[in-house]
Amino acid sequence: MRTIDKIYIDGKFVTPHGTEVTPLHNPTTEQVIGQVRLGDETDARAAVAAAKRAFPSFAKTTRQERQAILRRVSAALTDHLDELRKAMIEEYGATWNLVEAGMPRAAEMFDEAADVLDTFEFSKSDGKTTVTLEPVGVTAAITPWNYSIVFVAQKVASALAAGCTVVVKPSELSAIQTQVMTECFDAAGIPPGVVNIVTGRGDVVGEVLTTHPDVAKVGFTGSTAVGQHIMRNAAATMKRLTLELGGKSPSIVLDDADIPAAIAAALTVGFMNNGQACFAGTRILAPHSRHDEVVEAIKTTVATLQVGDPSDASTAIGPLVNQKQFDRVQSYIRLGQEEGATLLTGGEGRPDDLTAGWFVKPTVFTGVTNQMRIAREEIFGPVLVVIGYHDEQEAISIANDTPYGLQAYVFSTDHDRAQRVARQIEAGTVLINRVFGDNAAPFGGVKQSGIGREHGAYGLAGYLEPRAVTTA
Repeated sequence: MRTIDKIYIDGKFVTPHGTEVTPLHNPTTEQVIGQVRLGDETDARAAVAAAKRAFPSFAKTTRQERQAILRRVSAALTDHLDELRKAMIEEYGATWNLVEAGMPRAAEMFDEAADVLDTFEFSKSDGKTTVTLEPVGVTAAITPWNYSIVFVAQKVASALAAGCTVVVKPSELSAIQTQVMTECFDAAGIPPGVVNIVTGRGDVVGEVLTTHPDVAKVGFTGSTAVGQHIMRNAAATMKRLTLELGGKSPSIVLDDADIPAAIAAALTVGFMNNGQACFAGTRILAPHSRHDEVVEAIKTTVATLQVGDPSDASTAIGPLVNQKQFDRVQSYIRLGQEEGATLLTGGEGRPDDLTAGWFVKPTVFTGVTNQMRIAREEIFGPVLVVIGYHDEQEAISIANDTPYGLQAYVFSTDHDRAQRVARQIEAGTVLINRVFGDNAAPFGGVKQSGIGREHGAYGLAGYLEPRAVTTA
């Protein structure tokens, strides 16, 4: 049993004022592996006060000073990669392959933010006017449980690069990961108050951060419903916002695609992170002319996917994060059958060879229309739908017929055609014949998938405000 009973405020590990204690579970075994004491409203206000005190001096640091801090954070995270990987597998159920490839991203984001500072223009003159980009102020970073370490990294890295101070509210389900990461921030020698971390509930700590008059900006990753609530809270004080929200991403398989390769990639992006990914390609759009090939390729590929112990390198799909998420996904599998969709693979319950853990059978529905709830709502588990189309324009229409617009995938052997289709998709990112994006590219969504962008120069710009000074 591991007990986490400290938060991080003003450069110190302190005992929370909050007294609520919540258990931590291993989703592979369902066993309690620890507990975390949560911060409360008093802790959140103390963290904001510390960030406010630290802001004036930190805002005046040079880009070289901030680069040095960013590099030190990256080095500390790199030194603790094994601990971070172990925590994410044990506490969240991420597969070994995911953490092996993904955990270095947290450190890389701090290096990338430092690199952006090499060429970023903070000042530009035009005639009698000089425009400078100034750090926005105290910022709040509110992050989810499904890729906690990387989400914290991308927000904190941009905030620090801009000269902002930050209060992080990570998910209470990610407390072990948060503890390791906090120790890395502390080891990096960041000035007191520049980074503060208060683990707590969204309706407690998050509510303070999104309404506090001294918080100038909120960066949030999570569900669209919570993003809408944050937006309403932020309106009273006109906080700046970056919201990276939900998705129902299409994987468009064009009729000239290499079907086995396209389906292998589509299933990778659909089941990625155990299906708990905002950019998962959960709608596979398949041409009627090649429907049977697509279905056969799906059945063949899914049959090879190992579900089970996430620490086993051969495992493709691990457990969901907790019982609540397991029950939610099971309800959608039942719903799909009630809506009249055909169950191609998977179904309700755990895989037959697993007696414990929040494991879901990789499930694919065919015979789905884009108006079914399983085609329109974010399920956040390893459940995909196949939707047929007649021609290219119908595929584009179906892809765009969604309230979301985070990421999309196009598979084709014709480069020019794929580019033409991609330009017509309403999404923040479109990937052609690939499953991972460009780390330097801006990431974020349109429509109800969010506001603003993260990563690189676009992410940095989101933490800056232009100020124009004009002389006579």
